[in-house]
Amino acid sequence: MRLPLILAAALLLPFAAIGQDRRPSHCIAIADAAPGLEYLHRASWTDPVAQYEVRISYIDHSMFLIQTQGGLSAVTDYNGSLGATDHVPDVATMNHAHSSHWTAMPDARIPHLLKGWGDGRVPQDHHVDLGEMLVRNVPTDIRNRWDGGVEKYGNSIFVFEVEGLCIGHLGHLHHEPDDMQYAALGRLDVVMAAVDGGMTMDLPRMIRTLKRLKSSVVIPMHWFGPANLDRFLAGMADDFVIENTGATSTLIGLRTLPDRPTVRVLRPRALSDP
Repeated sequence: MRLPLILAAALLLPFAAIGQDRRPSHCIAIADAAPGLEYLHRASWTDPVAQYEVRISYIDHSMFLIQTQGGLSAVTDYNGSLGATDHVPDVATMNHAHSSHWTAMPDARIPHLLKGWGDGRVPQDHHVDLGEMLVRNVPTDIRNRWDGGVEKYGNSIFVFEVEGLCIGHLGHLHHEPDDMQYAALGRLDVVMAAVDGGMTMDLPRMIRTLKRLKSSVVIPMHWFGPANLDRFLAGMADDFVIENTGATSTLIGLRTLPDRPTVRVLRPRALSDP
C-alpha cells in the first residue's frame, strides 16, 4: 500500500505547490463559507457595488461581468463583444473550444488577457493578484472536435477570489474533474456551469459535478434555449432551490449567500452605457 500512496502524493504536489505553498488561496485553505442571511437580485451593472459584495451580470452565452466594490472587473469567456459600451475590464479570461468563448482581436486596452488553453503539452498557469481580486485557473482537457481525440489542457476553470468569496467559471468543461482538479479548485461558493447537455457535458455528469462541488449558488450558462435550461432545472430541483426571477445580475456576499444550495437563473443582456 505504501507505493500507491507515495505515487498519489507525488502527483498531488504540483497542485499543492500552486494552491498553498507557492501561491496561497483562501478558497483552498477554507473549508466552507459563513451561513447566509439574505440575498439580493436586481442591480444595474453601472450602479456602485456595496461593501463586502460582488456583482455578477450575465452578458451572453458564457460571458459574465464580475465587479467589485473597489471598481475592479473581470469578464469570463470573453469573445470580444460586450455590447454598446466602452467598458474595459481589468481581466478577461478566454477558452477556445468554440469561437464564442474567445477572440483573436481582443481590446488592446485590457491589462490582463488570460488564455485558458495550453499548447497540448504544458497547461496555462495563471495567478493574477490585483489586491482586491485574485484570478487563477485549473486546467482541464477538451474533446478535439476535428479528429475525435482529446486536447490536453484545452480548457481552464477560472477561479475569482474576491471579498472572501470563491467564484468559479467552468468554461467549456468536457469531463468531470478528477480528484486533483477538485482539490486544486477548493471551495467554490458560486459556480457558473454550462448546461447545454451535449456540446460540453451531458446533464447527468454536469449535475453530478455540481452536486460534488456543493456550491451555495449555481448560475447556469451556455443553455441556448428554454428547453435545455428547463431540463437542467428539473434535474437539480430535488437538491437545490430554483430561483428564476428574470434578473440579469445578482449581488452576492459571504453574509448574503443562501442558506440552502440554490440555482440562480440569470437572463443574458449585453452591456449598455447609460
